[in-house]
Amino acid sequence: MGSKEAYKQKIEAEVELAQAKLAELRAKAKSSVADVRIKYAKQIDDLELGVGTTKVKLKELGEAKDDVWENLKAEVESAWGALRDGVRDIAAKLNK
Repeated sequence: MGSKEAYKQKIEAEVELAQAKLAELRAKAKSSVADVRIKYAKQIDDLELGVGTTKVKLKELGEAKDDVWENLKAEVESAWGALRDGVRDIAAKLNK
């Protein structure tokens, strides 16, 4: 397996874990009092959009020729980094 495919699979697995964590956080927010639920529902919705963005970037990376995939890697890293940081942030807030 080439490094492109290994990288793609690694990020795909991390995105799947992030999706599972978002589902867990959504359930936790729903069981919270109304003001907390409202506050975090929008943030979770935005992060779920980030999942979609990251998946689109991964698809582009997977379809890229071997000589240009490294250029797309930065875009994937940016999308994944924003998603990862957002999930961590909201998880920390909900776990207080």
